[in-house]
Amino acid sequence: MKLSNRAQKVPSSPIRKLVPFADEAKKKGIKVYHLNIGQPDIKTPAVGLEAARSYKADVLAYSHSQGIAPLRQKMSEYYDRYGIRLDPDEIIITTGGSEALLFAFQAVLDPGDELILTDPSYANYLSFATSCGAVVKAVHTSIDEGFRLPPIEKFEELITLKTRAILVCNPNNPTGYLYTPEEMEQLRKLVLKHDLFLISDEVYREFIYNGKPYLSAMNLEGLEEHLIMVDSVSKRYSECGIRVGALVTRNKEIRAAVMKFAQARLSPPIYGQVVAAASIDTPASYMAEVWEEYKSRRDFLIEGLNRIPGVYSPKPEGAFYTMVRLPVEDAEDFCKWCLTDFSYDGATVMMAPGAGFYSESGAGRDEVRMAYVLNKEDLGKALVVLEKALEQYKTVK
Repeated sequence: MKLSNRAQKVPSSPIRKLVPFADEAKKKGIKVYHLNIGQPDIKTPAVGLEAARSYKADVLAYSHSQGIAPLRQKMSEYYDRYGIRLDPDEIIITTGGSEALLFAFQAVLDPGDELILTDPSYANYLSFATSCGAVVKAVHTSIDEGFRLPPIEKFEELITLKTRAILVCNPNNPTGYLYTPEEMEQLRKLVLKHDLFLISDEVYREFIYNGKPYLSAMNLEGLEEHLIMVDSVSKRYSECGIRVGALVTRNKEIRAAVMKFAQARLSPPIYGQVVAAASIDTPASYMAEVWEEYKSRRDFLIEGLNRIPGVYSPKPEGAFYTMVRLPVEDAEDFCKWCLTDFSYDGATVMMAPGAGFYSESGAGRDEVRMAYVLNKEDLGKALVVLEKALEQYKTVK
């Protein structure tokens, strides 16, 4: 028997593909510092936890396929804080931001259609696009330039009759790059000029560190029929496990199409929606403390990385990830070796190989993505382990 071509073509996640090796290391008693995945150690807001504990029902029934009305109303109020005026009916609750991405792709991309994004990008973009039969075309950005966007002409050069959508992540995962208002305006004009869809992943809007105001694609004029926004509460409230995201669009036809997919999967998780709705009332003081903590972690990690001989990371402006260049030829081999053959003082480090975030074959082979989701004490220990690992790796490879 043969698996589908789709199953064979979808790439493994660079974030999770080395998990079996990490599990084996842990069985040996080795402490693994997880820099590979964006799982914060920040405590979930008390209002969310209390909502989970106090929720009572005789039957844990399906919710509405679009999501429960109280959550959609709360999210409408949340977006209003950013000057984004939305009716609750323009919000579809999804099982995490990942399902929102998948629904967006299914709604606007047919097999053979082209999706333009930037290299490097969040690895699951490639997986979801491939599973839909779409063709990914990438605009390359460089670590030496801080992953700054190239001129808009580089995007336009990739547009063909098969191009259907442009995808942006702002602030960016995995690079931490923050799009400027000028860049957003250029993208707006390009989308309108070529009658394309713009899919905007805005999961990390709370985490911007350069003092500049956040500009959502939803605030751009004239994109009502072109724009799909993807969102999630996972990172905002440190609630990755409740699996609640959202697909937001003012385009009625897209919403009707997405609702077919939403109905087919029945409903998003009821407990998660209850927790998410309560979490939107999280005090501003909590969000301010979390922001300060991530900014401090960013500064600590980037300074520490750039002190290690041969290692380089630009300073991210948002989110809580950074792409790091290592003095190795094959970062995936190095990452695997750290888990299978190395430990220092009873510990090792797990990172996500950078090549998995690029659509271009061979790109990012000497890079890794790191998430600064650990406290600074653990980040400091992880930096020591990484430096020792690089020193020893040179002697065995």
